[in-house]
This record gives sequence, structure tokens and C-alpha cells, in this order.
Amino acid sequence: MESTNQKLIKGAIKTAIINGFINGGIQYFLLKDRTLISITVDSITNTDETVLGTAVVLSITLAMILTVIGYFTVKQEKVAFFPNAFWLIIKHGFFTFGVLTSLAVLWQKYMGTVQVPLLTALIIIGVISGVVSGVVNYLTLKGCVKTNPLVSA
Repeated sequence: MESTNQKLIKGAIKTAIINGFINGGIQYFLLKDRTLISITVDSITNTDETVLGTAVVLSITLAMILTVIGYFTVKQEKVAFFPNAFWLIIKHGFFTFGVLTSLAVLWQKYMGTVQVPLLTALIIIGVISGVVSGVVNYLTLKGCVKTNPLVSA
């Protein structure tokens, strides 16, 4: 018999794969006129579309929306939305922002401005959105189900 944690992991992997493909596809329609896209550029206030710049905005939005959706799809007894799930939404948004922005800064520092073809950019964005989706789904369900001894009522 499968444990609850194994079920959560399986569900998170499915969510990651589905969201990776969906968001990679959506980004195709937004970036299809570009042949080369920089992963990052050396400027905070730039007007260029970048792979990691796009991924940061997409992932923050995705993290917060998926936390709300994850909370409302829990069928077991769950914690109250406010303050528990509300703070999960805020936490997931800030965590996602911090991790992806840090990765973008480190990429720029050590790799510089690297341009990639559209397909490579879409794959990177899809993988990032997939990982964010899977992790957020897992953490939301783990944090919202009341039977978890680590969750307060």
C-alpha cells in the first residue's frame, strides 16, 4: 500500500510534467517572434525579454495560483485558509522569487550574457515552471492536510 507521502510525490510529479508542457507552450506564443533570447542580461532595468526574467515572473504567479488551487482541491480535513493557507501563498511566492532571482544573478555573474535559440529558451522555461509546480504542489498539500503532525490546526 502506498503511503500518503508517496501519493503526494506522484501527484507533484504529474503536476510538474503537465505544467511544464503547458507553460512552455504558452511561452512559445509570447516569444515566437524571437530567434535568439538571452538567458540573462547585465542590467536590472532592461527592456529585453530574457529567459530567466520570464521564468521569474511566470514562476511567482504560478506558485501563488497553484497554492490556492492546491488548497481548494484537498479532499481530506484541512487547515483553515486564513491564516494557514494564506501564509503558504505568500511564502511560496517569496521563496520562488528568491530562488530564481538568485539563480539568475549567479548565472549572469559566472556565465555572462548567453543567447539561446527559441526552442532552448522554451525548454528552460518549461523545466523551471515544471519544477516550481511540482514543489509547490507537494508543499501545499503537505502543509494543508490536517492529519500531518507537523501542521497546526
